[in-house]
Amino acid sequence: MYEDLKDKVVIITGGNSGIGKATSERFGKEGSKVVIGYLDHVEEAEKVVQTIKDAGSDAIAIKADVSIEEDIKNLIQQTHEKFGRIDVLINNAGFEKPIPTHEMSLAEWSKVIDINLTGAFIGSREVINYYLEHDIKGQIINTASVHDVIPWPNYVNYAASKGGLKLMMETMSMEYGKNGIRINNISPGAIVTEHTREKFSDPATREETLEMIPLNEIGEADQVANINVFLASEQASYIHGTTLYVDGGMTNYPAFMGGKG
Repeated sequence: MYEDLKDKVVIITGGNSGIGKATSERFGKEGSKVVIGYLDHVEEAEKVVQTIKDAGSDAIAIKADVSIEEDIKNLIQQTHEKFGRIDVLINNAGFEKPIPTHEMSLAEWSKVIDINLTGAFIGSREVINYYLEHDIKGQIINTASVHDVIPWPNYVNYAASKGGLKLMMETMSMEYGKNGIRINNISPGAIVTEHTREKFSDPATREETLEMIPLNEIGEADQVANINVFLASEQASYIHGTTLYVDGGMTNYPAFMGGKG
């Protein structure tokens, strides 16, 4: 669909599951060369690599903890050594766990901030340096969340990380737009993945969630992947410093109470 994505080199952190997996496989279908960053479940990462190769493109999997600076530097270096350039970084790796604020330890707060926000900062900083050094008009796309604008009880660390990610992206976009580096966020709403399928299969949870979505549908990972490839393509060449909400209208819901999500 997007011919300009053929042979583009795309790094996707957390690319072996959920939205990351769907995005990795979709870029593979576009003919891109895909680097799948993963923390664990190497067998799942290798399955995604094989799926992409079966589609006629190339891919590798590289183990990387996004909250560790040296891991991200290694991810960038290995990608360059394998494919000779980088065109797109998708900061997709993320973590969440419900904990009431008054019971949340500093370690539990920090884990989510370190992965969701600091990890995206490290990845963005490193790839911006790479783009500047090699004079590449590259891209950064962050996987944020509707909870960058919607409060989420019992997930204060997650909401804070995604709210911070929004302003981080906007600030970086003002700094590096002059270099032709496009930086945007995608904020998904309720999405069915292997991690959420069981939750949304519960009738009561599903109905509570649908009540918050004007479109009255729970999204699929492929629908987010579609927006990732669109944003990376020349069709979106004038979209910069923007958050695209892929949420069925959830951000228009007038109230978000009781920890529903």
